[in-house]
Amino acid sequence: MSLETASDRYDRWHSGQEVRPGASDPWHRLIVRYLDPTADLAARRVLEIGCGQGGFSCWLAAASSPPPNLVAIDYSQVAVDKGRTYAAAAGIANITWKTGDIQAIAESEASFDTAISCETIEHVPDPPRAVRELGRVLKPGGRLFLTSPNYLGPYAFYRAFLRLTGRRFAEVGQPINQFTLLPRTLRWVRAAGLKPEIVDGVGHYLLFPGREPRRLNWLDHHLLKWVAVHGLIIARKPA
Repeated sequence: MSLETASDRYDRWHSGQEVRPGASDPWHRLIVRYLDPTADLAARRVLEIGCGQGGFSCWLAAASSPPPNLVAIDYSQVAVDKGRTYAAAAGIANITWKTGDIQAIAESEASFDTAISCETIEHVPDPPRAVRELGRVLKPGGRLFLTSPNYLGPYAFYRAFLRLTGRRFAEVGQPINQFTLLPRTLRWVRAAGLKPEIVDGVGHYLLFPGREPRRLNWLDHHLLKWVAVHGLIIARKPA
């Protein structure tokens, strides 16, 4: 009997997920807050890697100043197929859909003007390598929009509690869930040769056993970004 591979596990996970259209997730809203359609999308070659079922890729492709060349990549073939089907039904044709690994992106060095990675590096075995790959495929002067969870707040205690009680932490059941921290991710970005321009974060939650977390929107202040769950780093590749 063959062993289940990582791609098999992610295919199975994505089989139970539906396309989330638009930019409604907290990390997507963070990116949209700082995304400049003229500078980051229009007349640019854009990469979204870890695109999932492609809802945000389709939003980017249908923006007011859409990129003429948008490449959407995910590790799961099931996710890519869902994205491709959704885009076709919506009449969105300016997306190239591919399967691929963010730790070894099958694209040439310095081939994208803008790279976007949302909530992906925490789900791979080697996050620093993934960040280096994002830096490698960026053109000089290009910008990276990178989001990942920041476990400097209550979720860190929740993960520790689960570990002490012999249970496994999973973000909505995902197979790999690394312990990412915003300051550590910032170090990885700098080590990849990129210059951070913006660091931000939102998402402060009260956790209740057996219940959905309660978000405290009034705590979403720039001064509290270092303890927010959803972290964003925007960095530029030096020219």
